[in-house]
Amino acid sequence: MSTFTQAISCHGIGKSYGHYQVFRHVNLTIGEGECFVLLGANGAGKTTLLKILATLERPSEGHYEMLGLHGLKEKDAIRANLTLLAHGTHLYEDLNARENVAFALALRGHAPTDRDVKLTLDRVHVGAFADVKVRHFSAGMKKRLALAKAMLTRPRILLLDEPFTALDAAGTDLMREYIRERLTEKSAVLMSTHDRHNARPVAHRTGVLRHGTLQECALEDLSSDDLV
Repeated sequence: MSTFTQAISCHGIGKSYGHYQVFRHVNLTIGEGECFVLLGANGAGKTTLLKILATLERPSEGHYEMLGLHGLKEKDAIRANLTLLAHGTHLYEDLNARENVAFALALRGHAPTDRDVKLTLDRVHVGAFADVKVRHFSAGMKKRLALAKAMLTRPRILLLDEPFTALDAAGTDLMREYIRERLTEKSAVLMSTHDRHNARPVAHRTGVLRHGTLQECALEDLSSDDLV
């Protein structure tokens, strides 16, 4: 497979719903092995931008490439190399933890071994609950299970929407460990978060979506007023 220095390239991306413009003219590049942290107030469009890059929504203007693949014309190839860890965990409540992982991976054409699934569930500390239906899981356990699914996909592009939500200190450490692991493997990471403190140790670059535009800035230069 070819290697691309720029894993994500956005060129004048904009999104509107009717007369309401969420953001406009977003230009962004993220290299392999780089983590870009996206900040902004609620409603600024952070999740919308991640959905566009995950090929779940179409931009109203502009275009983008992922790993050199056209975002609108080569969606299937992009999806094979990308994982979105969404704000909601998107698990099946009536399946147990093991079944949730196996089903999600099968949809992507992956067939992890029973041993790999067990080791991953143990790593995120839900292995003891592998046969428990997810409807009985706490929010934190569901987030850990969603993380286990992401770990098994080994994506070249990782999109994270509020990855630290519902996680305790140990879970937050585990999430950051996984992000560092993907960066070491030269994956590109785009993280949307309100949690600047926990994002700081893994961030290479930072930007703020504000008043419909993306402005790149240093994390340490931001104040709370910059995010409203």
